Amino acid sequence: MAKEIKTIGVLTSGGDAPGMNAAIRAVVRKAIANGVKVKGIKKGYQGLLNEEIIDLEKWSVADIIQRGGTILGTARCSEFRTEEGQDKGVEICRRHGIDGLIVIGGDGSYRGAQALSKKGINTIGIPGTIDLDITCTEYTIGFDTAINTAMDAIDKVRDTSSSHERCSIIEVMGRNAGYIALWCGVANGAEDILLPEKYDYNEQNIINNIINNRKRGKTHHIIINAEGIGHSTSMARRIEAATGIETRATILGYMQRGGNPTCKDRFYASIMGAYAADILCEGKTNRVVGYQHGEFQDFDIEEALAMEKSISEYQYEVSKALSM
Repeated sequence: MAKEIKTIGVLTSGGDAPGMNAAIRAVVRKAIANGVKVKGIKKGYQGLLNEEIIDLEKWSVADIIQRGGTILGTARCSEFRTEEGQDKGVEICRRHGIDGLIVIGGDGSYRGAQALSKKGINTIGIPGTIDLDITCTEYTIGFDTAINTAMDAIDKVRDTSSSHERCSIIEVMGRNAGYIALWCGVANGAEDILLPEKYDYNEQNIINNIINNRKRGKTHHIIINAEGIGHSTSMARRIEAATGIETRATILGYMQRGGNPTCKDRFYASIMGAYAADILCEGKTNRVVGYQHGEFQDFDIEEALAMEKSISEYQYEVSKALSM
């Protein structure tokens, strides 16, 4: 028989992502509608260990759906990776009457949720990461806003790159996943797209591409470089030396994490937050909410963490064909 849930906690962990506030709002209001109390935990697992815990009511989450970032704050917490830290987290949850916990974050955050579940605290994960690198879901909170933010910035760089007949290397976020680079590369009409999953580190191919395009009359050249490859500034110097073409690097950085979330991020995050509250109130645990084939679903966290996600070969081949 499922454990009766009377009070749940909600926290955001890891990197922030636009749409997290929409998810928090949905968790709070749907749980209260289900007759369950909600406590907000500030600064992720670190805030849990520091007992930075507040009561949340319906009015507590008013006027936040349009805001980027997370009203609860977020932080990394190395202590929570230890058995002692996890045991302390369980003790604090019980002291505050928290029967279940909703964790909004990436796969690292899910490992903490998984540990709490094994120790008796019902946990549900919601995928909050701009990198789109959670395998069990086709959508993660913040990705849509991040790619639109990056796309707009790249368009602006392209304008000045064309005016000065430059080559521009634009570095987008994505340490281990190239989804932002792939989507922006296609959407912005980049001549080269460098993905951590695919790049062979053969700069001569890029140099040859730039020279051949210039001979054909192309007045600018856009290279989208994923953060996981990096070294955009030194790459720009090498390309300029090899081609004689003025080359500049632009690193978009943390601007991609911020800004008002798009309609898609607000809507999907809201549905995911409500879904997580519902299944937690039903007594489910060790699950992660995902979106696949047009439906919101939930998956076992262990299965989700074991899945491997890779760039679609077809999408990658299309990106190369369109850049020619």
